[in-house]
Amino acid sequence: MRRLLFLTVITIMIALGASAEEQQKFSPEKFQADLEHYITTEAGLTTEEAAKFFPLYREMQQKQRVVYNKMHELFKLPHDEASCKRAVQRRDQLEIELKQIAQTYHNKFLRVLPASKVIGTIIAEDKFHRRAFRKFGQRNRDSKK
Repeated sequence: MRRLLFLTVITIMIALGASAEEQQKFSPEKFQADLEHYITTEAGLTTEEAAKFFPLYREMQQKQRVVYNKMHELFKLPHDEASCKRAVQRRDQLEIELKQIAQTYHNKFLRVLPASKVIGTIIAEDKFHRRAFRKFGQRNRDSKK
């Protein structure tokens, strides 16, 4: 009887450990779904508005991701002074490109949503990312303890 109880407890602990490990794995699909749900709720988008907004939003994200990847590649360069200077200048250009992409898509958003909801989506996206980074940082601190 004790052996059965012991095996049951061990099995439950293993299952809980596997479940906790699975929860810590990052899922881009879940992150995107959570982001879209948060934006929809916070900005007060109707189903019809969300259906018009999110295809444009995803398109903007794809274009921004290309620029972010270019920015990431800059820091794989050799670290002599000349290449560092070029990396800094190129990063500045890429940051301007990111802002231009955002501006272009904000104008597209304004064609499908009222301005009050566009600003709501921008604020909601910022809040979501801040919260996600805070949670990620907290998880990292907790895992190091």
